[in-house]
Amino acid sequence: MGMDKAEKAKIGKPARQAEGQEESKEEVMALGGNIELSGFSKLDRGELIVLKKIVGSYARKFQDSGSGFEKLGLRMKVVHKKEKSEKFELNGFLEVGGKRHSAELTERNLFFALDKILKKLEKMIE
Repeated sequence: MGMDKAEKAKIGKPARQAEGQEESKEEVMALGGNIELSGFSKLDRGELIVLKKIVGSYARKFQDSGSGFEKLGLRMKVVHKKEKSEKFELNGFLEVGGKRHSAELTERNLFFALDKILKKLEKMIE
């Protein structure tokens, strides 16, 4: 009774990592060299375009502020999903001048949440 490659790969790894291993590799999107987005791959093409424009606009603000902007990271998770009603949990971090600033929030409207969390991060470095 030999094991196939998938079964061998699961041995010694947490169940969550073994089962969703390929999915998590695909989930992280890099925009430029200093922006990481995670959990946004399930959005449709139009939503993704708007999201990238919003994030890019804030990243440009952070760079232009002269604060020593290094990296911006955002992670989205859909919580409390019901028919025609869902909440988005966003976690964000901003690395500026060697310091890491973090923020999180949960909102029903993804774009409102995105704007709100980026504004929170912006206030932290002012």
